[in-house]
Amino acid sequence: MRKMRIGTKLTAVAAVAAFVLAGCGDGGSIDEQTEANESGAAGAGDCGDLNMAVNPWVGYEASAYVVGTVAQEKLGCKVNYKDLKEDVSWQGFGTGEVDVVIEDWGHPDLEKKFFDGSGDGSATDFGENGNVGIIGWYVPGWLAEEHPDILDWNNLNKYAKEFATSESGGKGQFLGSDPSYVQFDEAIISNLGLDFKVVFSGGEAATITAFEQAQKNKEWLIGYFWEPQYVHAEVPMEKVALPPYEDGCQDDPATVDCDYPETPLKKIVSTSWADEGGPGVDLVKNFNWTNDDQNLVAAWITSDGMSPADAAAKWVEENPDKVDAWIG
Repeated sequence: MRKMRIGTKLTAVAAVAAFVLAGCGDGGSIDEQTEANESGAAGAGDCGDLNMAVNPWVGYEASAYVVGTVAQEKLGCKVNYKDLKEDVSWQGFGTGEVDVVIEDWGHPDLEKKFFDGSGDGSATDFGENGNVGIIGWYVPGWLAEEHPDILDWNNLNKYAKEFATSESGGKGQFLGSDPSYVQFDEAIISNLGLDFKVVFSGGEAATITAFEQAQKNKEWLIGYFWEPQYVHAEVPMEKVALPPYEDGCQDDPATVDCDYPETPLKKIVSTSWADEGGPGVDLVKNFNWTNDDQNLVAAWITSDGMSPADAAAKWVEENPDKVDAWIG
């Protein structure tokens, strides 16, 4: 069983609280206060463990730690944060290693494998989390200002040699990020006949550093980036217009020749964990916030150097109405 009773330490704290409140109150007896506390605890239910996947980008980290902080501090859950890539996270649903992926950017391949009906049923769609994801091709602001036509993909080959690096083999370099992210850039380049080569940075931090330096030093750079992402408030970037996204244009990864869609981000959870029920399940089901909310917490983590736990605790303290809505 994954559910566990809240321990005797919390029981003792409740008892002390009952005694203090009774002594300071204006009429309630110790017995009455104790009965009220026991009733409240029973209503909260058992929370037990919550195994939260943490995928490798700071926006996800912000969402995960805010939900985890509420689960731990408000509901008494034991939260286990697990740093995992996206596809590995989904594999954990069936083994009990992962309960929650709090920000999914759309993985039809994984849905077919793990959702009920087409797959093993170990994963369940828990609805949108309020964030809207926008993936695209971006250039630094200075470049868009000096060469505005570069924001149309039809003009990219004209500038391809300006983007060339020692790693791009004579072609223009297109900077990818983490290859585990949702990305079709190699196919887009090939199918649109662009004279570019994808070179992966390895992750979010390296990509951000590259755009920061490109803007500061007026370096030629084009690459994969996304929203929500706090750095848009600090580094000007402009999105390149690719052929518009249409339903079905990304169904076959090898033939993709269109832009990325705007994607309402979703919560994916372990089916067995959801079936157990309890306050942690209800919290995740109810969790919903905005791109601005996430960007604020992400900026505290990255720009201000706060730990994810401290940044989450700060946001939770400053947004009691939203938190109360999540926990009902």
